[in-house]
Amino acid sequence: MKKLSLSIGLLLLSLTAVNAQNDTLRPLDMNLEAYTYPFPVDYLEFESQGEKLRMAYMDVRPPRANGKTVVLLHGKNFNGAYWEETAKALTAKGFRVLIPDQIGFGKSTKPLHYQYSFHDLASNTKKVLDKLGISRIAILGHSMGGMLATRFTLMYPEMVEKFILENPIGLEDYKVKVPFQSVDKWYMSELKSDFNSIKNYQLNSYYDGKWKDSYTKWANLLAGWTLGKDYPRVAWNSALTYDMIYTQPVCYEFGLIKTPTLLIIGQRDRSAVGKNLAPENARKTLGNYPELGRQTKVKIPHSELTELDNVGHLPHIEDFNRFIMPLLRFLEKP
Repeated sequence: MKKLSLSIGLLLLSLTAVNAQNDTLRPLDMNLEAYTYPFPVDYLEFESQGEKLRMAYMDVRPPRANGKTVVLLHGKNFNGAYWEETAKALTAKGFRVLIPDQIGFGKSTKPLHYQYSFHDLASNTKKVLDKLGISRIAILGHSMGGMLATRFTLMYPEMVEKFILENPIGLEDYKVKVPFQSVDKWYMSELKSDFNSIKNYQLNSYYDGKWKDSYTKWANLLAGWTLGKDYPRVAWNSALTYDMIYTQPVCYEFGLIKTPTLLIIGQRDRSAVGKNLAPENARKTLGNYPELGRQTKVKIPHSELTELDNVGHLPHIEDFNRFIMPLLRFLEKP
C-alpha cells in the first residue's frame, strides 16, 4: 500500500508539473496575433522582393516630449515586447520610443520567399521612420539587433545622433571558426526545437548556467511557435536569418562609424552563432564578450564601454537598473 500511495503521489506530482507548464506554454500563431504586446501596435505595409509585407511597430509617446527619439532593435530570438521596461523608463524621461518587429519576427510577416540582408532590414526600418516623419534618432540594438543597428548607422549616418550596442552578436566573424551550414541544415535544426532545447541553449549561451523563472516567458514565446501549425514557416524564416548573420559580418566596418557610441556588455555572455558546430578548440574561443567588448571599443572611434559583471546576454532583462543608468546618462549627454 505504501508503494502504491508513493506511486500515485509521484504521478500526481508529475501531472501537476505538466499542467503548470501547460498554463504558461501555449501554441502561438505565426504572427503572434493572440499574444498581447505592452503598447499599441501599428503596421507599415509595403512590397519588397515580390512579396506583400506587413511590418509591426510600437510608437510609444512620452507624457512630456524632449524632442528626441530612440529606436530599439530586438534580437534574433526575441521581439519588440521585451523592451517594455526600457520603453517606460525612456518615455518617463521624455524620449519618444519606436520599437519595430523586423520582417520575419514577432508580429511582422513571415515571408515564403525573402532574401534576408541587414541592408534590407535597415531600409525597412527607415521606411517606418519616414512614415512617422522622424529624421534624427538614437538607435539601440541588442543581440542580432546590434548587427542591424550597425548596418543602419553605416547606411544612414546623417540620421543617427547616438549609437548603442547592448551585447550584440557579430562582434566577431563567425564564418572564420564555424563550418558553413546550408539554409536547409539550419532549417532542419530549427524544426527540432522545443521548449527544452530552447531553454538549454539560452541557459548556457545567454545566462552562463544561471536561470531565473522570469526568463521563462521569453523562452515560451519561441517554444509556443514550435507547437503551432505554422511552425515550419517560422522555422524557415529563422533559418534564413541564421544564414544572414553568418554570411554578412559587420565587425570589419566598425572603424567607419563616426557616431558617438556606447557599448553595454554583460560579462557572462557567451553567445556565438553556430558555436555548437565549431571544432572544440575554436568553440572555446567564441563568444568571449569581455574580450570582444574591449576589442570593439578600440575599433569604434568616439566610443565608450560599460562592462556589467555577473550579467549575461540580456542586461535589460537580467539587471535593468544597472543597464538603464549608463544608457540614460549617455542619451542625456549634450
